[in-house]
Amino acid sequence: MTSIKSGDIVIKGARTHNLKNISVTIKRNSFTVFTGLSGSGKSSLAFDTIFAEGQRRYVESLSSYARQFLGKIEKPAVDSITGISPAIAIEQKVNTRNPRSTVGTSTEIYEYLKLLFARIGVTHSIGSNVIVKRHNHEDVIQFLKGIKESERFLILAPALTGDNVGVWLKSLVVKGFSRVFYKNEIQNIEELKQNKSIDIKSLYLLIDRFKGNEFNEEDLTGLTDSIQTAFYEGQGKCVVYLNDSAKFKSFNKDFEHDGITYPEPSLYLFSFNNPLGACKECEGFGSVIGIDPELVIPNKTLSVYDGAVACWKGDKMSEWQEHFIMNASSVNFPIHSPYSALNEIDREVLWMGKGSLRGINEFFRFLEQNAYKIQYRVMISRYRGKTVCPNCKGSRLRPETKQIRIGGKSINELVTMQVKELYEFIVNLKLSKREEEISKRLLIELKSRISYLLDVGLEYLSLNRASNSLSGGESQRIQLSTSLGSSLVGSMYILDEPSIGLHPRDTERLISVLKKLNNLGNTLIVVEHDEDIMVVADEIIDLGPEAGLNGGQIVFQGNAKELFLSDTLTSDYLTGKKVIPIPSSRRKWRNSISISNAYANNLQNINVKIPLQILTCVSGVSGSGKSTLIKEILYKSVFQKINNNTWPSGQFEKIEGDFDRISQIELIDQNPIGKSSRSNPVTYIKAYDEIRALYSSLPEAIHRGLKPSDFSFNVDGGRCDTCKGEGEITVEMQFMADIRLTCDECGGKRFKDELLELNFSGKNISEILDLTIDEAITFFEEALIMKGRCAKICEKLSPLREVGLGYVKLGQSSSTLSGGEAQRVKLAYFLSKKSESDSILFLFDEPSTGLHFHDINKLLISLNALVNRGHSVVIIEHHPDIIKSADWIVDLGPEGGDKGGTIVFEGIPEELIKNKESYTGKYLANKFK
Repeated sequence: MTSIKSGDIVIKGARTHNLKNISVTIKRNSFTVFTGLSGSGKSSLAFDTIFAEGQRRYVESLSSYARQFLGKIEKPAVDSITGISPAIAIEQKVNTRNPRSTVGTSTEIYEYLKLLFARIGVTHSIGSNVIVKRHNHEDVIQFLKGIKESERFLILAPALTGDNVGVWLKSLVVKGFSRVFYKNEIQNIEELKQNKSIDIKSLYLLIDRFKGNEFNEEDLTGLTDSIQTAFYEGQGKCVVYLNDSAKFKSFNKDFEHDGITYPEPSLYLFSFNNPLGACKECEGFGSVIGIDPELVIPNKTLSVYDGAVACWKGDKMSEWQEHFIMNASSVNFPIHSPYSALNEIDREVLWMGKGSLRGINEFFRFLEQNAYKIQYRVMISRYRGKTVCPNCKGSRLRPETKQIRIGGKSINELVTMQVKELYEFIVNLKLSKREEEISKRLLIELKSRISYLLDVGLEYLSLNRASNSLSGGESQRIQLSTSLGSSLVGSMYILDEPSIGLHPRDTERLISVLKKLNNLGNTLIVVEHDEDIMVVADEIIDLGPEAGLNGGQIVFQGNAKELFLSDTLTSDYLTGKKVIPIPSSRRKWRNSISISNAYANNLQNINVKIPLQILTCVSGVSGSGKSTLIKEILYKSVFQKINNNTWPSGQFEKIEGDFDRISQIELIDQNPIGKSSRSNPVTYIKAYDEIRALYSSLPEAIHRGLKPSDFSFNVDGGRCDTCKGEGEITVEMQFMADIRLTCDECGGKRFKDELLELNFSGKNISEILDLTIDEAITFFEEALIMKGRCAKICEKLSPLREVGLGYVKLGQSSSTLSGGEAQRVKLAYFLSKKSESDSILFLFDEPSTGLHFHDINKLLISLNALVNRGHSVVIIEHHPDIIKSADWIVDLGPEGGDKGGTIVFEGIPEELIKNKESYTGKYLANKFK
């Protein structure tokens, strides 16, 4: 039993969800791991009890005025919690849907970059690349100190070109001036007024004349007065004319050069969330609705001659292709080269045209000019989509910001670099003494925050990457790095499997980050299954012994050494008492899909074969190109082939293979199973249709005229009118996590009282939805009436139990499911389909997410069941136990980002462990001992 010290977190009588009145003490400022089977109660204890109580207490500390808008937050089902610190939950969810949010803004690195450029950024002229600066009289004097002592010079003010010359000359006389400098000669104003054709560009007002030795350090009054007069009369411009060398030197108080006025560097100028800095065309989004190049040229392996330009097909529009082909020789355009082989200049010619050669853009201008004809409007809409903003090229900022640089780089270039390249740039940045003084603190913060991103294995990301394009694991690790950057102490961090999406090689760096956060004086509670993280934890709390009703108890508490000596499912797998078996033989394959010269993102013109009718695993370190290959190229291109669709896919030369062996392709990712919070597992697999039919066929329901739709919480009728069938009301907090309150009207039961009066075997519809999958199957199997309908319900629910989701409640909202759970619900849906005629290509994105070793065993049985039915399964995965169970492995790497994107290995697991270049093989070798 853990001894209780003052300040420790003490939980007594926790009963949230399936927790069985447990009591536990967690040491303050320790690194504690919660582990156990999926559904054993880990998240219920960590998030729904400890974090929920921390959040409730914070809200209770607010003023009574603020609390009246929040409602009464229910206390978690626990007798008492003491010693709780301010709690921060970092979950595996993409927390923003805001298209403006990027990696840079969410980590606050971009805020420091903006400040750095606003303080020491140097503006360069577009034409001459000369540094643009605002001058004053000191700059003029500094220049004059550098001329020869014998040099004579004039202080001039340029003519004001906005006025009539005659009017301007008369105004000078009124002010007391008598001479001007015209065509390199001093002339009297009265004489010059007689000239009817004055070249205003050669006309200057003469302010004064000096000689290089006529002023010194002590007496600059007269020279300073003349310079200031020149700036005033020239409306911010002053010109020095050197007589001996006949040279002009211009000075400008305005931020201008070569006739172009530039915006001065400021914080708002670099913000794409501010009208001052945002690109006027895309308003800071980086993309606009326009002509999508991917739709115009869907097949990049074709040449212009072979019909690469899709919109130039057909009897009428082929005239444009013929014109281009006939005139291409005038600009040496290679009409027989595939589009993918064209260089940037040739692509620009194809799109922009050149001389009399009409390009794609001119074709669409023609369509827009004739848009009053419906056929042209239809054609424009066919090729319209989201495309990179042509004005800012996707940088989100107004184009002028490209001229402001530090160390030769603009902020646009820095945010598109990979994080590791950006770190090297910041570390090696050479600055003047003045710039160093100004930016010293900013550079410390930048180096620190960027290094945290490197530490959590995200060196392959760029700051311009949209936050909503990140995976759940990447999003969580970004939040983790941000927490390190904030340097909070005395807080309680609760993390949900931070190792998700990480290759075993990168887990070591993650551990060092967790240790740093702990060493700052914070309490870490980590829900985790990874063995490496468990071993370094101060304490491990294992929940179980199994999941759902059979879980919710603490079966072990202690350190890793003590865990190895205990008798739990976790220790059984860690010590080797139980193992996920290596298949006795690997399936052979004959059919495949071949991808040639794939070069999307960081893929380096790779050629790869994806076998069919077997279990294939695509592995590699984070950022090595796995998702690009499978989700961007394989999925989208096969989808095109099967559906004759022009959906754009990633860049590659060609794809070919045995497409007749595939009837459809399914991407089973970790996105939520439904857009509505009312969506849940039982509706997704169509089991709720059978349950509604059962309740509507009860004698009392028939007597009342109730239909199956009345038992739905998605349409009006039987559902609660207040919460619309959700059972709870969501309060948006803005400054903290949203709060969900039980609906006062229905008490969380979702339905009206008249429907809740109907019972089947002693349970109403709300009580059925409150059952777990395991409980529901047992309940319907034991029912004494309507055996046929109950059997159908059990048949629909069984696949959910097969994939290890027996602990999930029937009515559990899809928004509360983790990414891994949502993925397994989708898997269960396909397992429930009994059709043997289909041959589906399944693509899974890390299905081991959130799974205990014991659950991975169940998952592999389900995946192999799909293959045994004649389907093909391709998995993106890091977990060694799944990799070792695959029939075929494609390993990418060797590193992430620009040092990845190549095929390191193709073959069976037994051969992979012999490959010395593969990090995957190195970590996989332990599974074959």
